[in-house]
Amino acid sequence: MSESIKVPFFRPSIGEEEIDEVVATLRGGWLTTGDRARRFEEGFCAYLGGDVEAIAVNSATAGLHLALEALGIGPGDQVVVPDLTFTASAEVVRYLGAEVRLVDVDPETLCLDPAAFEAAINERTKAVMPVHYGGLSCDLDRISAICTRHCIEIVEDAAHALPTRWQGRLIGSHGTAATVFSFYANKTITTGEGGMLVTPRRDLAERARIMRLHGIDRDAFDRFRKPGAGWRYDIVAPGFKYNLSDLAAAVGVRQLEKTDGLCKKRATIAERYLDAFADLPARLPVRGEQGGHSWHLFPIRLNADAPLDRDAFIARMTELGIGTSMHYAPLHRMTYWKERYDLKPEDFPVSEDAFTNLVTLPLFPDMTEAEIGAVIGAVRDTLTAGRRVAAGG
Repeated sequence: MSESIKVPFFRPSIGEEEIDEVVATLRGGWLTTGDRARRFEEGFCAYLGGDVEAIAVNSATAGLHLALEALGIGPGDQVVVPDLTFTASAEVVRYLGAEVRLVDVDPETLCLDPAAFEAAINERTKAVMPVHYGGLSCDLDRISAICTRHCIEIVEDAAHALPTRWQGRLIGSHGTAATVFSFYANKTITTGEGGMLVTPRRDLAERARIMRLHGIDRDAFDRFRKPGAGWRYDIVAPGFKYNLSDLAAAVGVRQLEKTDGLCKKRATIAERYLDAFADLPARLPVRGEQGGHSWHLFPIRLNADAPLDRDAFIARMTELGIGTSMHYAPLHRMTYWKERYDLKPEDFPVSEDAFTNLVTLPLFPDMTEAEIGAVIGAVRDTLTAGRRVAAGG
């Protein structure tokens, strides 16, 4: 952390349990995908309530790619993706030679707008990838109803959504074709880098397991450790190198045990922010159903009558020692996507407007009272002072 930053944007919550598990893995002599990865997968299924299979992978991006590949998405197909997301949500579609159709988001939640999704459907549309933005669930009921009418598969980008609920049930347990979670450093639980593909469909799970490790028809751990297994294996498809190591899974096994507690800490801080900022000229995140928000992010949108614009606000936060980020610059503004699909800002009025005003505040489980107070004080002081100015003005 830079000496000029008093409150970082994020700091991971790692305890002695995770450290001990990693040390035990190092001493156990098996470092790549093995027993701990399996324990992590089994524990994740149990956490979601069973009736699903889980495939541990080295990133959520890998999981999304595997899910679409297992569904047979390829050249000539179209996948609908929200415009306000990280590029990974869309890039995996292009890995497979399929085309991306970007659509606008809901002005309240910043999640996929179901109406915009349905309007984008054509004869080539095979799947949709709703992103549970910031930790708040998309409207899965409306999205599922649309998909049923049009025979479209759902692959949920749940990188932000552990443990998010929709209608009382955890994301990942709603019966969609696949749901993919992220364990990147700043997520609710982390493995440093990593992800989990969850599906209720055995055929998709079997395909993903094969494709995550070079298309090999047998588990590497079984090949080397199972008595009498022998060395022989077959390559049944040109797969990928997407497996999660036991070193990473060791962290995940212990983090998974803390999921609810870590989320509760996030929620407590989020409620402090919601109360403290309620009277400020900024649009705050939607709470969602009781206990249903993972609070992965706390993005605010500055109002037109705020005393300074977004860039000036970020500059002021930096001066005051508060780390911030921005989620996200919409994909229609990114050179590749803009040029490939001839995208224009006016086609995405909600994400374009959100982008110009968005800033994400620090929110992590181990924030101290001093850090929480510093963020609240800095934001309140900045948004209640002076005339509106632009960055550098």
